[in-house]
Amino acid sequence: MRVLGPNIFGLYSAEASLNATFGNSEIIPGRVAIITQSGALGIAMIGKTAVENIGLSAIVSVGNKADVDEADLLKYLVADERTKIVLLYVEGVHEGEKFIRALKAATKKIPVVVIKSGRSERGAIAAASHTGSLAGSDEIFDAIMQQCGVLRAESVEEAFNWCKFLSNTPAPSGENTVIITNGGGIGVMATDACEKYGVKLLDDATILKEAFSAITPNFGSTKNPVDLTGQATSVHYHSALEEALKNNLIHSVIALYGETAVFDAANLAQMIQEADREYKSAKKPLVFSIFGGETIANCFLLLRQSEAAVYGDVYEAVSCLGSVYSYYHYLKEYSEKVEEAKIDVNSIEQVLERALKEGRSFLLANEGQAVMRAAGIQIPKSQIARNLDEAVRKSEEIGFPVVMKVVSRDILHKSDAGGVALDLTGKNEVMDAYQAIMRHCRAYKADANIEGVEISEMVKTSTETIIGARRDKIFGPILMFGLGGIYVEVMKDVAFRALPLSRREIMAMVKEIRAYPLLLGVRGEEKRDLDGVVETIVKVGTILQQCQRISDIEINPLVVYEHGQGVKAVDVRILLSRVNKGA
Repeated sequence: MRVLGPNIFGLYSAEASLNATFGNSEIIPGRVAIITQSGALGIAMIGKTAVENIGLSAIVSVGNKADVDEADLLKYLVADERTKIVLLYVEGVHEGEKFIRALKAATKKIPVVVIKSGRSERGAIAAASHTGSLAGSDEIFDAIMQQCGVLRAESVEEAFNWCKFLSNTPAPSGENTVIITNGGGIGVMATDACEKYGVKLLDDATILKEAFSAITPNFGSTKNPVDLTGQATSVHYHSALEEALKNNLIHSVIALYGETAVFDAANLAQMIQEADREYKSAKKPLVFSIFGGETIANCFLLLRQSEAAVYGDVYEAVSCLGSVYSYYHYLKEYSEKVEEAKIDVNSIEQVLERALKEGRSFLLANEGQAVMRAAGIQIPKSQIARNLDEAVRKSEEIGFPVVMKVVSRDILHKSDAGGVALDLTGKNEVMDAYQAIMRHCRAYKADANIEGVEISEMVKTSTETIIGARRDKIFGPILMFGLGGIYVEVMKDVAFRALPLSRREIMAMVKEIRAYPLLLGVRGEEKRDLDGVVETIVKVGTILQQCQRISDIEINPLVVYEHGQGVKAVDVRILLSRVNKGA
């Protein structure tokens, strides 16, 4: 027996014609299913659906989730033929990996909209890694929703707008959108909204002129937005909408109306309803935004009870069309193939075993490099020197300039202890730096066990990035990519995803950061080696997935050179957890 709740208001099922809630008894049967963690908000949602003329296939309160949770209900509702879209209100997720699997399975078939409260709540900060300190709970949740193709709404109002629109609107056959308006100002606002919500406007002047010149006054515009001017009547609108409907190169339409003295407002509702029926029949998305005085307000209230997509604000209208295109892009680009690299797991496990036997929860620098080599990740040439003479000899073998870093299980943050020296160009500088490092580290921690210093080649400068991977306490293995270097926590230009990842998802994560143009080359610079970045991300993700005793991996910086010249993992930090091997 499965248990729903406790602390719930019940459930409604259109299929069973069952209302076992203590909410509004007048529930309209329909195509939207709601899963809510909040009882009070859920009851209010029932009332809201009646006002907004949104039909429900089901509404289920999950409460404290002692047994049945959102993932279980998603699996059930996706199989329900009545349900065409699911709305989730979530306050917290318990089994994140199960939730991710359920979301991915659901969004392959139907849209899922989520409202998540608690945006400001921060997850536990793991001070030992940038990945931990940057991975707030909402940042992770938001990234995973995007990865799973879930539409995250900012408010209940936006969520209901999306649900009503998505449940009544056909999927577009392409991305070319046309704005039809009777005012320049609202046309510009709609153009801004299209950029915000990812709606692509048709910009082929020839196509637009052929379609709309016959019905557009000389002082109007056939550019996109198509401006019918303030003298347009319902007949002009109907003609323009007809032209857009029959043009196969136009895939969706935004129709804007601002009240004017010459417009026959009495015909507005009829014109909108006729256009709505025609566009649905032709499977072409259409949204309206109407604005004006009392007559328009009454028309708006009347139309809200229909299935026509009519909104009082331009941004609301475009937001709804944007939700359709977000889901359209997700389905178009979806790939089940996940990337995984071939790595030497046995060699990595031997390194981990030695560290854990010594009671350490982290790897030393040379051990971290051994892990990188076992995964095929390029690192700078380096050797360990255990005394001054070795430091000089090994520096000469590697070739100047070199970098020197302390090797100590008791000093994790080397820079803080004065355990790092850069750009050493000769024997004398190496000798001075070696002695200075020993002196500073003894002062920092007198009882530190110092095994020696690591001598590494001085890596050529280029674009610095960061790759991090860790086991999130809710969502399991996650991966981070962003702009790296010493300012990573200041700039916070990073993106997250849950593992495993497809190549498309990896590239989406890379493109998401603000610094992405730096990787494409700026001010005459050559494009950076994006293939090398992607391959390194795949290898880091594979390490975390296949080596269960690693809790955190961080490469900062991963220096990215020009295309074809690869990448180098300059500094590697790996943290361990005491789980059983293969657990």
